[in-house]
Amino acid sequence: MDDTFNATYLTLAGFADLHKYRYVFFVIMFKIFIVIMCFNSTIVCLIWSHKNLHEPMYIFIAALLLNSILYSTNIYPKLLLDILSEKGTITYPLCLLQSFIYYTLGGSEFLLLAAMSYDRYVSICKPLQYPTIMKKATVSALLVLAWLVPACELAVSVVLYANIKVCIHTLAGIFCNNSIYSIQCVRSLAISIYGVFLLLNLTILPLLFILFTYSRILIISYRSCKSVRRKAAQTCLPHLLVLINFSCFATSDIIIVRLESDIAKVVRLIISLQMMCITRSLIRSYMG
Repeated sequence: MDDTFNATYLTLAGFADLHKYRYVFFVIMFKIFIVIMCFNSTIVCLIWSHKNLHEPMYIFIAALLLNSILYSTNIYPKLLLDILSEKGTITYPLCLLQSFIYYTLGGSEFLLLAAMSYDRYVSICKPLQYPTIMKKATVSALLVLAWLVPACELAVSVVLYANIKVCIHTLAGIFCNNSIYSIQCVRSLAISIYGVFLLLNLTILPLLFILFTYSRILIISYRSCKSVRRKAAQTCLPHLLVLINFSCFATSDIIIVRLESDIAKVVRLIISLQMMCITRSLIRSYMG
């Protein structure tokens, strides 16, 4: 790692079209940030303080909401400052840090959704064995793995990116994400291969596991009585909506940069805002 690593500044070009309306966007994004923090913090505190809510399903919901709090803290404060400034800039090390937290929480999101699908599978398909399988130790282990595995695997990616030479100093988005891949002077084969590994391990495999568990739930529910089908629909449908929404935007986040599509800045901005706002709203609606 050389001195240029510490001195490199990157420009976030996604703010170029916001200059005329920056105060409007600031007010909107600030309100969204406050609502996310207040709502999620309140629900997490309620689950923490009420012992009757210390069940696996509610614990995983609290973990998702905590993920949302950390995600918002990682993105919104810097975003709000950049909206008010004429040009959003960030140092390369801080950009790597923001990207690391962003994708670590994204990977945790998929793993937490996988843990929730397993919890629902055991609850609906093996109700008599549920207390034995979903013990406190099991839930704790799933939570630790959901946060620790992505962090450890993304740390390797940060080390790889920390040693690349930067030739392009402009990022197309409004915060640091997968667009860092496009600023390398020479595309690193190691980064590309490891990126595929991360995609498989933190996204595709958990997604396949979730689809498998829910296919089993649907089969069991179809063969069972009406009350079991109603329970399956009430507990699984919101989960699937969050999963589908999050998967679509995670896919767009990867495809836009990897295919280097010449997409309009306003489209990138809309996708980024949807990723930040709509997905978090769906997670909160799971509490309903």
